[in-house]
Amino acid sequence: MQIKQRHNWNLTTSEAKIIQEELRKEVITEDRFEEPVKYVAGVDMGFEADGTISRAAVAVLSFPDLQLQEQSIAKRPTTFPYIPGFLSFREIPAVLDALQKINITPDIILCDGQGLAHPRRLGIACHLGVILDIPTIGVAKSWLIGDYEEVPQEKGSWKPLIHKDETIGAVLRTRENVKPLYVSSGHRISLPTAIDYVLQCSPKYRLPETTRIADKLASNR
Repeated sequence: MQIKQRHNWNLTTSEAKIIQEELRKEVITEDRFEEPVKYVAGVDMGFEADGTISRAAVAVLSFPDLQLQEQSIAKRPTTFPYIPGFLSFREIPAVLDALQKINITPDIILCDGQGLAHPRRLGIACHLGVILDIPTIGVAKSWLIGDYEEVPQEKGSWKPLIHKDETIGAVLRTRENVKPLYVSSGHRISLPTAIDYVLQCSPKYRLPETTRIADKLASNR
């Protein structure tokens, strides 16, 4: 993939916040992608040497059969500290390195993290999607912000995630009687469509196949 750099990554938190406020204006939460979708990708992060080395992984799968087509790993020194709400600045540089190594451009990227469900509406899925101009979905394993009602235990059940009277995502049950995931639009995809693709990518397990494979690569398991 050819990637255009949108901004510097050597930033203070004040500078990073300004970038978030600017990039959030470019986030599109409507479906703007070509169908049929042929390739979906997962990106995930791991860290080595007590967090000083970032290890990013990308897994590209065919869709809808979810067979691994391509994968890549990239490592680089970690330059941004761990600060909730700013994780994209810590993780995306290595993710971009890994994406530059793949030959297949995915139609949709599922990110292990938040999209719109972020205090400034620019989680890693939104941030990455705007940089790449590719549809992205935030699929987080844990809650960050927002309120929601209890989700029924059946697979496919979901409840809206609400923050400041705005629906910022969905709490989605991808497997019966298993903890739900926190799904939100990243870029160029609506929430209902994001939910649909997450479910299609999660035929057996709690996590989408894209995330499961990328997680193993990023964790060196």
